[in-house]
Amino acid sequence: MMKIRKLLKPVASLRLTVVIFALSIFLIFAGTLAQVHSGIWTVVDQYFRSIIVSIDLQIFVPKDVATIPGAIWFPGGLTLGVAMLINLVAAHTVRFKLRKKRIGIILTHLGVILLLVGEFVTGFAAKEGNMTIREGETVNFVEDIRSSEISIVDQSDPVDDLVVVIPERFIETGEVISNSLFPFRIEVTEWMANSQMLGPMQAPESRKGIADSGVASELAAMPLPRANGVDGSTVDAPSAYVTFFDGETRLGSYLLSVYVDQPQRVEVDGRTYLVSLRFARTYKPYSLHLIDFKHDLFTGTQMARNYSSDVQLVDTTRNVDREVLIYMNHPLRHAGETFYQASFLRGDAGTVLQVVKNPGWLIPYLSCSIVTLGMLIHFGMRLVPATGRRS
Repeated sequence: MMKIRKLLKPVASLRLTVVIFALSIFLIFAGTLAQVHSGIWTVVDQYFRSIIVSIDLQIFVPKDVATIPGAIWFPGGLTLGVAMLINLVAAHTVRFKLRKKRIGIILTHLGVILLLVGEFVTGFAAKEGNMTIREGETVNFVEDIRSSEISIVDQSDPVDDLVVVIPERFIETGEVISNSLFPFRIEVTEWMANSQMLGPMQAPESRKGIADSGVASELAAMPLPRANGVDGSTVDAPSAYVTFFDGETRLGSYLLSVYVDQPQRVEVDGRTYLVSLRFARTYKPYSLHLIDFKHDLFTGTQMARNYSSDVQLVDTTRNVDREVLIYMNHPLRHAGETFYQASFLRGDAGTVLQVVKNPGWLIPYLSCSIVTLGMLIHFGMRLVPATGRRS
């Protein structure tokens, strides 16, 4: 035991604790500045859930003031979090002894350890997405608004549709996409991680005529910077110009976008394929049918008082068929997932539910409770004797 404590002593150093805290503060500062130029979720992944991060020096100075090239390598949030956890555990092993008068401090540190563990669980295991349902419709999939995919549907079989999806990581590289499941190849002419859609009257001449086929051929997509949350937008709207080829035969150039709800037709050898760019979907063993959506306002104002969705939940795998009312601060919990009332469609035509699956959702509550209890015990054990002496 003495050998273990001797080995852990450098790791348990209080100076190391101060250094880790200082590095963490700087990382949070840099990550906050980076959100001005990058998407929120991009910063979370690159800065706070990574082993190491490259921090551009330009984020510290506005571009209109000066241009600063270069970057510095810095430990990421995952590295600092693990270091902080090891340092805290080592400090307890080396310095702290289990005594009655130290139980408050021990509980407080245990709560902090749980908080770190909870972040690791959330970072690696938590999933969230949106379920958009129009009134009268039934939906059985969740969309990941941080990722997109190209969907290719072959409806030639009278019984089942053949659906092939191409993940975003293959689209953004600009490589030629081909597969034995569809008879054409796809060349990505231009990929836009975030974009705006313009009509024929608003589009500049340089953006007209890029697409010559499909229902969106008269529209034009303009690239935009990634959504950063600073300008009020938190969701990227991806678009892509793609060209389809059957061997050496050019089938046409199409504008695919999440703005375009209607699938576009590509015909090869008398067979029609429906192609669209959409947010990445995860299909579920259950479905939600939107019976009614309500958007209540405070009398005489346009201020929202309440959003509510009356849905029919059907899950044959669990023998569930019930009507549920989802509204603000009153989510639906089912199959380990939580459904929150998040937004609604234009004209109150439907609802947008946020679907969250987080195995570690209870850990922060437990952690804060333990920290609170530890601090109450620690200060209480000192307050009572001090009050007695004063009396």
